[in-house]
Amino acid sequence: MEGSPERHSKKKVVAVVGGGLVGALNACFFAKRGFDVEVFETREDIRQAKIVKGRSINLALSHRGRQALKHVGMEEKIVSQGIPMHARMIHSLSGKQSPIPYGKKGQVNLIILSQNTSLLFAEYVIYKIRPVCHVAAVSHRPDGSTEEVEADLIVGCDGAFSAIRKQFLRRSRFNYSQTYIPHGYMELTMPPINGEFAMKPNYLHIWPRNTFMMIALPNMDKTFTCTLFMPFEEFEKITTGDEVIEFFQKYFPDTIPLIGADALRRDYFRLPAQAMVSVKCSPYHIGDKCVLMGDAAHAVVPFYGQGMNAGFEDCIVFDEIMDQFNAVLPEYTRVRVPDDHAIADLAMYNYIEMRAHVNSKWFLFRKHVDNFLHFLMPRAIIPLYTMVTFTRTRYHEAVERWHWQDKVINRGLLFSAAGAVLGGSYVLIKNPPDINKLISPAEKMWNRLVALRTP
Repeated sequence: MEGSPERHSKKKVVAVVGGGLVGALNACFFAKRGFDVEVFETREDIRQAKIVKGRSINLALSHRGRQALKHVGMEEKIVSQGIPMHARMIHSLSGKQSPIPYGKKGQVNLIILSQNTSLLFAEYVIYKIRPVCHVAAVSHRPDGSTEEVEADLIVGCDGAFSAIRKQFLRRSRFNYSQTYIPHGYMELTMPPINGEFAMKPNYLHIWPRNTFMMIALPNMDKTFTCTLFMPFEEFEKITTGDEVIEFFQKYFPDTIPLIGADALRRDYFRLPAQAMVSVKCSPYHIGDKCVLMGDAAHAVVPFYGQGMNAGFEDCIVFDEIMDQFNAVLPEYTRVRVPDDHAIADLAMYNYIEMRAHVNSKWFLFRKHVDNFLHFLMPRAIIPLYTMVTFTRTRYHEAVERWHWQDKVINRGLLFSAAGAVLGGSYVLIKNPPDINKLISPAEKMWNRLVALRTP
């Protein structure tokens, strides 16, 4: 596809397959450029869809996503319906809560309702929504009949199990991989207490337990959606309601009175644990007629909160490329593939950080060091989370810079520690202390330790 329709006498048709968040936003981008846009969706018309409690998904909107929304004039509408998140709130086994800020003051994530956002997109731009599209260029109607679809460009935004991507698999030199992680997830609901949130709402609540974790995100109806991430074999070990309560009493005791023991016994078995998949592929295009975006191109596990944001950034990057290049689709593949593969890897890494590293004193110390250095040298040292969430630094460049910074800071800390030891040794040599004064406290400490060990 070459350039925008203003360069051609005939209005060009874009068929967007998938009416979810990325597909709907893409329709806005193409419609703004003057294309004739048709959206194909297997579900009911998203303009008539009802938000069903328990089936809507809350997602984190970061700077990348906001920039894409701003480009089509949707930022204010979406932001006004979101809940700002200032920090992670870490829950220890004892019930102690400790916040870990995402970044500098004023840097926040925004929690939005995905289905409501899709409806806002649909209201914003008038475009044709066609009933069903299972394969490229063929529309399958509910009555079983088919219709050939003529389009100048087909945009596959139909999710992790994309029907459009299946057509790519029929071609040679198309690289594809998918990875199911050994952990699943289960959602539970924490109801309001006296009509208000049961916990502080402006935080991502995390219960990190090293090999698994639970998180909680606020909803507009004052509930929290609690998501338990855990290896499948651990889910399968729990088979009765009493075992559920025993498990939560051991690992998440502060949540039992908030969720409710009866609700836990019931809801734990409502649905089995769900799987999570990471998808990588390349290239993202076929000739100048078809391109993949969003989860169809790069499904990621949810632990960095960048799946939607990466999909939204696909839209704005494609739009920017249209202003600069004639061969739009090959350039889009060249630019986006390394970035989307990088965020897929970062999402995997962040699960380990969320469930285990946040328990580490070294990790917390390094957080403080990184933030302090960022305060002193805001351009030279930028924390990874800040680059990914609060800037549009390309994902793969953020990873490269993170590795470089990590190496420099660790070496700096090592040299500082070595310098402190050498300096202290020099002072002791120049001014040797009274050995007897050192021995006496040491003996007392030893005697105390022996007393503790004596039955």
